[in-house]
Amino acid sequence: MKVYFIGAGPGDPDLITVKAKRLIEQSQVILYAGSLVPEEILSGAREDALILDTASMALPAIIEEITKAKEKGLDVARVHSGDPSIYGAIGEQIRQLDNLGIEYEVIPGVTATSASAAWLNKELTLSGVSQTVIMTRYAGKTPMPERESLKELASHGATLVIHLGVTRIHKIVEDLIPFYGEECPVAVCYRTSWPDADKVEGTLANIVSLVREKKFTRTSLIIVGHVLQPESFNDSWLYNEDKAHVYRPKVKPEKPRTVKRPTKLT
Repeated sequence: MKVYFIGAGPGDPDLITVKAKRLIEQSQVILYAGSLVPEEILSGAREDALILDTASMALPAIIEEITKAKEKGLDVARVHSGDPSIYGAIGEQIRQLDNLGIEYEVIPGVTATSASAAWLNKELTLSGVSQTVIMTRYAGKTPMPERESLKELASHGATLVIHLGVTRIHKIVEDLIPFYGEECPVAVCYRTSWPDADKVEGTLANIVSLVREKKFTRTSLIIVGHVLQPESFNDSWLYNEDKAHVYRPKVKPEKPRTVKRPTKLT
């Protein structure tokens, strides 16, 4: 018996890994975060699988279901949105499983950050602009360590990705303007990759009014940084023909190399 903490991705059922899909299809028990994971993700589940929406379940109830599965020798797919390692709340579950001696494995997923950047057609790390991405959240019910206050993080000038903060967008703007300037680009992505997804792009000077016009109040990701609208940036050394690179031969081939496909077994 094993528990699989599965990252289901940001919402689009196609943005799930092959491994995650396979484990969902073979597990006899599925516990999924119904408020954040679409039911389509479970479309390939076994007909005899026990499927429970954990949106209304507290931690003890979730652990109880996992314990029942252990007693019966059944694998559990614990399906989370995005990637379990980013605000996935798996730490407290893992602590309980360690105490109970239950084996588990974490399966990574596509993050809301990755999906949102792709939707915006943006690279979050541009040479000469920013080579660092800071993913954080705005202080709410869960307090932030003082060293991780938004002002402290903003002092680095890196690309910022802010979770769970859209209702406090005005406070976020106040904290960031001294470090990024009023004209710094901002994008707010609502329910990225879901059918009702929406987004707005602006600057720190006008993003509050744009967000309020859209009436975004939840499940929105805020991305801040000059990489969104750079005045200029440097080409990466990766494709510079004058620079040797560990992933390329020092002698430039005359034409692109054709890779032979592996022979299929019959």
